[in-house]
Amino acid sequence: MAGIVPPLKAGILLARRTRPFSLTPMRDKLFALLSAAALLSGSTLLAAADEEGFIPLMDGKTFEGWKLAEENPATWRIEDGAFVAAGPRCHLFYEGDGKVFKNFHLKVEVMTEPNSNGGIYFHTKYQASDWPRVGFECQVNNTHSDWIKTGSLYGLVNISRSPAQDKIWWTQEIIVRGQNVTVIIDGKRIFEYNEPLGAQAGKPFERKLSAGTFALQAHDPKSIIRYRNIRVKPLD
Repeated sequence: MAGIVPPLKAGILLARRTRPFSLTPMRDKLFALLSAAALLSGSTLLAAADEEGFIPLMDGKTFEGWKLAEENPATWRIEDGAFVAAGPRCHLFYEGDGKVFKNFHLKVEVMTEPNSNGGIYFHTKYQASDWPRVGFECQVNNTHSDWIKTGSLYGLVNISRSPAQDKIWWTQEIIVRGQNVTVIIDGKRIFEYNEPLGAQAGKPFERKLSAGTFALQAHDPKSIIRYRNIRVKPLD
């Protein structure tokens, strides 16, 4: 008869109606999602704060703002947003608006092929050929035969074991404040160099703190090096 439910079915319906509904799994998932979002947001904020004040020195598409040395300019090309050095010796100098840099924080992402040699110059100036005589070279070399490895201030602070690896992008940072130079590789402080009071420029390579621009090195025909995401934060 309509409206009368057999005992068995009634028991099933009652069990279905009285079973408690748990929000725990849904709450846990929501909490996990919110936590992940908070962590991501926090990381993004930290990354943004870490990059605050930095000025990009390349657009990843052209050589705008940069000037090739006169020797072997075909050594350089642009590929996937990076300056690629692959050929005989040639240096690529930053010119920008002509402003020189004295105190600064420079960041460059670098990747090398095995047995490659290169470098990042600072406090230098344009030179049409040969190895730059003015300023300092922060070495780029993980497995090349030259024993002076990545991060070294060539000829002043020489490291025999590289803190970076071939075929893996790393960030090379150079910070200059007054007479102090700090080199950082992938967030790890490699060393601090304090120029002695009364230091005089050397010959033929000066290696004396002053002011100048930046340059990237293509060392030899067997070396292939990529430089990208170059940015600087003036500290004056």
